Amino acid sequence: MPERGALAGPRLLLRRLREAMAEPVSPQARLDKIVVHIASNMVAEVCSVYVLRADGRLELFATEGLNREAVHLTTMRAGEGLVGLIAESAEPLALSDAQSHPAFSYKPETGEEIYHSFLGVPILRGGNTLGVLVVQNRARRTYSEEEIEVLQTTAMLLAEMIATGELQAIVRPGAELGMRRPMALEGAPLAEGVGLGHVVLHEPRIVIKQLVAEDLKAEEKRLEEAISAVRENIDRLVDHGDQTGPGEHREILETFRMFAHDQGWLRRLREAVFTGLTAEAAVERVQNDARAKLQRRPDPYLRERLHDLDDLANRLLHQLTGLPFVTANDQLPDNAILVARSMGPAALLDYDRKKLRGLVLEEGGRSSHVAIVARALGIPAVGEVPNIIDYAEPGDAIIVDGSSGEVQLRPPQDVEAAYGEKARLRARRQEQYRKLRDVPAVTKDGVAIDLHMNAGLQVDLPHVEETGALSIGLFRTELQFMVASQFPRMEAQVELYKSVMDATGGRPVTFRTLDIGGDKILPYMDAFEEENPALGWRAIRIGLDRPGLLRSQLRALLRAGSGRDMRIMFPMVSDVSEFVAAKEMVGRELRHLERHGYTLPSSLKLGIMLEVPSVLWQLDEIFARVDFVSIGSNDLFQYVFAADRDNRRMAHRFDPMSRPFLRVIKQVVDHARAAGKPVTLCGEIGGSALDAMALIGVGLRGLSMTASSIGPVKAMVLALDEQDLRAEMSRLMAQDDGTHSLRAALRAYAEAKGVPL
Repeated sequence: MPERGALAGPRLLLRRLREAMAEPVSPQARLDKIVVHIASNMVAEVCSVYVLRADGRLELFATEGLNREAVHLTTMRAGEGLVGLIAESAEPLALSDAQSHPAFSYKPETGEEIYHSFLGVPILRGGNTLGVLVVQNRARRTYSEEEIEVLQTTAMLLAEMIATGELQAIVRPGAELGMRRPMALEGAPLAEGVGLGHVVLHEPRIVIKQLVAEDLKAEEKRLEEAISAVRENIDRLVDHGDQTGPGEHREILETFRMFAHDQGWLRRLREAVFTGLTAEAAVERVQNDARAKLQRRPDPYLRERLHDLDDLANRLLHQLTGLPFVTANDQLPDNAILVARSMGPAALLDYDRKKLRGLVLEEGGRSSHVAIVARALGIPAVGEVPNIIDYAEPGDAIIVDGSSGEVQLRPPQDVEAAYGEKARLRARRQEQYRKLRDVPAVTKDGVAIDLHMNAGLQVDLPHVEETGALSIGLFRTELQFMVASQFPRMEAQVELYKSVMDATGGRPVTFRTLDIGGDKILPYMDAFEEENPALGWRAIRIGLDRPGLLRSQLRALLRAGSGRDMRIMFPMVSDVSEFVAAKEMVGRELRHLERHGYTLPSSLKLGIMLEVPSVLWQLDEIFARVDFVSIGSNDLFQYVFAADRDNRRMAHRFDPMSRPFLRVIKQVVDHARAAGKPVTLCGEIGGSALDAMALIGVGLRGLSMTASSIGPVKAMVLALDEQDLRAEMSRLMAQDDGTHSLRAALRAYAEAKGVPL
């Protein structure tokens, strides 16, 4: 550990730099003063600052010691010369004889040929290189570890200066700073629509305003207390994980704890504080270095560990500042585009819908629950956008195209204008779909297709009338439970279900009982760890094991349906005995209500969500007992192919438009027809015009989807010849051409027949 007395010089430098940052002078004058202070403190003849531009070149922005006329004239590519090498590697470089290094590149206009010793460090923020800070000496000298540390710490101040956009004022006309450059990113489309707005980070980045420590011992103490608090919190997580035994979740928690106790990481934090930084600045400084190194490592395991370090650093910063983990609603701009690494459906529902214009995620696929909620809310969303958290700054202009999966960060004016026109065009198309509201969804050869709407929030309900949907084919009751701070009481549930039925203008509503578990944990229920939540304790399994929970919901539904037609379905049924048990529970609740003088529903129909493949071998028994079946294609698809729907590596490997999956759908449809029972599909594929066309081709006559999908699907239906489609589907299904998906063939068919998709 370096002696603290030896570090008085660095602390004095930081104070002088802080004073320079506060002076009311132009950005160039401020930068010129900064390089003079650094050169003086480090006993160097030269100090220079190079800033990365949007075109990928490093430009000399200020210098003490080199030719001043070279400022804003000297540039180099990343990777060119010693400065370019540092920018590319994001690591310091100290040389006693710079000119003998193979990467040395001589720029005659700078006059640097007389300087032999060279020390350069990257200017980092969020692990991204913003520029390079260099000192040079005529004499051949070896720079100490302490001097490298000082220069790295000083570079943090310059990083903030660059990040705030202050230096943009001195950029040559037509140029942009690298960190402000426009970026076109690609991801996976999650929810259709185009959103234009400004970045709001779901977990806001802590902005360090106080970099220089006033009281070194106090900062030392604050850091140690924050480390202890974070360790205790992680220990509690591990202890909680012990309750569910060994498994992958346990290994993840143990790895997390290992990082929290890593002595090398903790030593670097303490050393950074000893250089004169505040505890927060020390965490930022160490994490910047770690991010820069791990981002450039080819080993995917090491890059994955970056998330652990980010999380730890984030926990420490929030512990030190006391700031909340998520953006408060009162801080949302009117055109907020949420940007997050990942997000659960409950977190999205916490935000003010009126202010949200879009959602961008680093993780999360089309069938994830947060994507389903985004579609229900009508929020354009894109997932699987690599490194968006690192690239985006709060307040940045951003465009989300939920149809193509494109994200435009800090878009140029012409791009913004083009997307604005696209949004207006989409609005006009939606107006055309609205004109189809009262037109029956009947194919050209007279086959009626029933189009229903999925819902889960009261904000969805006006769309039933607007779209002309025949009914609410799926009402997800759990969403209201997820936004409540405590379990809704009986009367509150009754009022909710009544209001849903009142809002539909007499159209039927199919209520799905609570589908919780997996990634849908109620905030007031104890969370529990499972090795594979998708195959775990969820939906009807919880309801039957905790009958009080299911009984209270059934009683509320039956009371709300007093004198009306009531439809209830149970999710995740995997065995006929589960439906029998649930039906018996309904019977007991009916008898209870009748004994206490309540008016019962005028009719009651009970059904299941067909999501678990085991039901495919019980179809005769199921259809003999249920009134209807609704195919939940999201879960059924992932279980048929044993492919986690949220796993990015699996996202494009399997396709619902494959022969195996379409044969599964046809099998269910054929059994339903033989039993004389209705069957619909309420999964996400029903809302895609192309996928819906294929489903109609294998015999489905009922589809339930998001409100925004009804117009495009109805337009497709109106252009179809069902008999011709059925013949084409039979031909395609019988083929054995070795291909996985029928999607390309179906698209070609639609184009040839003039069917709009």
